[in-house]
Amino acid sequence: MTRPGRPPSGSRSAAQRAQDAARDRLPIRAGIQPEQPVTGLVVTLYSDGACDTTQGHGGWATILRYGDKELVLSGNEEGTTNNRMELRGLLEGLRTLKRPCQVRVVTDSQYLRKAFTDGWILKWQRNGWKTAGGEPVKNRDLWEDLIALAHTHALTFLWVKGHAGHGENERVDVLAVQERKKLRAGG
Repeated sequence: MTRPGRPPSGSRSAAQRAQDAARDRLPIRAGIQPEQPVTGLVVTLYSDGACDTTQGHGGWATILRYGDKELVLSGNEEGTTNNRMELRGLLEGLRTLKRPCQVRVVTDSQYLRKAFTDGWILKWQRNGWKTAGGEPVKNRDLWEDLIALAHTHALTFLWVKGHAGHGENERVDVLAVQERKKLRAGG
C-alpha cells in the first residue's frame, strides 16, 4: 500500500528519478576526516575495480588529475574479489600523493562510497570489525589503510553510475578489465 499523494515506487516520474540521480552526483563528505585541516591541492581521483569471480582474477585502475596533469595507475591481483579491487584502486591512488590534498573521489562503487559517507567504517570499528550481522568485515586490511589515508587527505565522494558514458569512469573500467585479463592470459 502506498501513502496518499505518493506514487508507487515502480511508477516514479522522470522528474523524481532525475532528482534522485542528481542527489547521487552531489559530493558527499567522508565520515572520517583529516587530523589537520587540509587546504592543499585539489585532486580528482577516478578509480574502478574489475574481477572474474570464477577465477579470482582482478584488476584495478586509478586516474589522478591535478590541473592539466594526469597520472594513470593500474594493477592486478589473483585470488581476489570485485570489492577488494574497488578498494585497491582508491588506496593505490591515495598512496601516490606526496602531501595532504583535498581529494574528490569519483567512483561507481556504492560499497566504497557508502562505507565512508554512511558511516559503515565507523560502525565496523565500534563493533570490533564485525558487520551488523556479526560477521567479520571483509577487506579489513585495505579499510584500515584507507582510514589512515583519510586522516591525511580530505575526501569527498561523487558517485556515478557505471557503464553510463562517464568518460573517466569508462577509462578506469577498461584499464581494470585489461589488468584482470592479463592474469587470465598468464602475463
